[in-house]
Amino acid sequence: MGIQNFPAQLQPIIQQNFLEREFQDAITSVLGYRDVARREPFPNRIGETISKTRPGLKTPVTTPMNPSANTNLDNGLTPASWTVEQYTIAINQYGDTIDLNIVADKVGLAGQFLQNAKTNGIQSKQSVDRIARNTLFNAYLGGNTRVLTTLGAAAATIHVDDIRGFPTVMVSGQMVAVSGTNPMNVTVGSDVYSLVAATADATNVSSAAIAGGISGTLAFASNVTVADGTTGNTVVGAFAPRIIRPNGRLTSAALANTDLFSLSMAFDAVAQLRNNGVPPIDGFYEIHLDPTSCRQLFADPDFKLLFQGATDASNVFRMGRVIELADLRFKPTTEAYVQPHPTIAGLFVRRPIVCGEGSLVEGDFDGMPEIEGTDNDDAILSVHDGIVQVTREPIDRLHQIIAQSWYWIGGFSAPTDQTVNTNIVPTASPAYFKRAITLEHVG
Repeated sequence: MGIQNFPAQLQPIIQQNFLEREFQDAITSVLGYRDVARREPFPNRIGETISKTRPGLKTPVTTPMNPSANTNLDNGLTPASWTVEQYTIAINQYGDTIDLNIVADKVGLAGQFLQNAKTNGIQSKQSVDRIARNTLFNAYLGGNTRVLTTLGAAAATIHVDDIRGFPTVMVSGQMVAVSGTNPMNVTVGSDVYSLVAATADATNVSSAAIAGGISGTLAFASNVTVADGTTGNTVVGAFAPRIIRPNGRLTSAALANTDLFSLSMAFDAVAQLRNNGVPPIDGFYEIHLDPTSCRQLFADPDFKLLFQGATDASNVFRMGRVIELADLRFKPTTEAYVQPHPTIAGLFVRRPIVCGEGSLVEGDFDGMPEIEGTDNDDAILSVHDGIVQVTREPIDRLHQIIAQSWYWIGGFSAPTDQTVNTNIVPTASPAYFKRAITLEHVG
């Protein structure tokens, strides 16, 4: 059989002229966002979603009891219960496959079977890490946006760059659609308005689309003034998570070319997490950042000053990365969003994120171990880090084509902490999502 009869994608790896006997290692992405997630089994046979209930606490009592009211069976006390809130994890199936012609594998000098398995493994881990990243940022970038189009006259509807965080509000521990019955206070420019609806654009024009941003309109119970509804003005929900930017910038579009990442921004994030009572992950808050953010950190004067005279400073600088430093565990990743600056050509908005314990929850389908042990004469199944690798024997007419596949059944959720208010933790913020802080800078 001539080489030309093989599939076109296989011909280059079959020996023609000179072919190396081994494939060279490909460049792979540096992962990390999935590491933040607390993994929980997703029981099978209960549907495609599961609701988790997170109990709140009761407000501390600082007023002494009235002795004269200490009578009857209730001793003058009024029963009060603790609050609850719920979050939902939805599971879906993700996967991909590669076909291998075993005749081509024997003709080629490089081992295609092992390379296929390796490529599938890398793809599967990168896919799950991106799903984790998307879930994390969808929650912690929500409720913070800006006006896209200046109002011609006072009107009840404004066009904004990103509606994430605005379509729902928490009522009795559950997220429900924002409406006239369940409004949300939103600060537009300098004034507060009552939000009653959020609608996505038919065509997404969000500058943050690469980071999951969704442009759309916000409708309020009263007219927004032209002064407030002017292009570039901030639009911030009452329960929006905090975003830290250099030099007090209010939006990502306002970032200038001098607004670089600094150690003080990371320290501010740690302070906010501690104010919210968020516990660290194994003793440290984890910050996920790309190599450009790392490079700016090494140039930061505060960082340099902190390491002057430190015995391990040379190791930190020689390795080019920070492992653990002042309550922070730095984790470089190449999976971070890199968003073109909304208004300055050639600049990019970068977003390190500082995470505490419980900022992300991963639900893994509980039937995975059962699948691994399945007695199947037609395929080999194995589970690695919650991902199923499948090698199916040839079932074509010539018994030559092997299918090498992977799949993962699961999902991620960013739980809320609305019940942790100033009555429970006096230093807590009003944000629904309290367990991570996004840092924005240019680079």
